[in-house]
Amino acid sequence: MHYVYLIKSLKHGQIYTGFTSDLRRRFDEHNSGLSKYTSSGIPWKLIYYEAYLSKEEALRRERSLKLRGNAYAQLRKRIVLSTQKS
Repeated sequence: MHYVYLIKSLKHGQIYTGFTSDLRRRFDEHNSGLSKYTSSGIPWKLIYYEAYLSKEEALRRERSLKLRGNAYAQLRKRIVLSTQKS
């Protein structure tokens, strides 16, 4: 299984988009400072993930979200709406 995920820094609100085949391990790496791109934003909260059987599909989705185009805007809207209900 391959995952595309979004985490949010509880320190400064930054959202990071990533890809991994082991979501739990990767999330722990972000929160322990092992990722140079996210070490300044610790602690992180997992706010969204999608699972894919194909590595290629997951990478394609990650790229489309990182381009910050329409796909990313729609996903952010969905996340905001879901967090307002809880």
